[in-house]
This record gives sequence, C-alpha cells and structure tokens, in this order.
Amino acid sequence: METTLQLVFLNQEASFFTVNLANPRVNLTVADVTAVMDLILAKNIFRSTGGVLTAKVRARLVSRDTVDLVSFA
Repeated sequence: METTLQLVFLNQEASFFTVNLANPRVNLTVADVTAVMDLILAKNIFRSTGGVLTAKVRARLVSRDTVDLVSFA
C-alpha cells in the first residue's frame, strides 16, 4: 500500500496549495505535522501562482492500493 501525506494550505488568493510527501513516517503525530506546517508558513518555503501561503487548512494521510490486472511487457 502506498501512503502519501498531504499538507494543504491557503495562498493569498484563497486558493488551495497542496504539498504531497510520499511514504511518511508511520508514527507521525499531530504535533509533528503542525510544527512542519508552521515552519513552512514562517519561512515562506513555497510560493504558489496565487502568492505566498497564508494559512494551514488540513493535513491528511492518503492510502492507495494498486493491483495490476495484466502486464504486457
């Protein structure tokens, strides 16, 4: 199973900006995620087409299973 941590922010234009991190640590805590999102905002690490990031919206873990039905190699 593939897991991704999604960190969702708002930018200056009130649009969503998502940072996707593959294979996050299994024992992540709310405090860990909050601290990293606060750091991203404080240091202006990312800039989107809608301007700088202004607020945290959510963090979520997304899990996905992939099953090959057939392989033509």
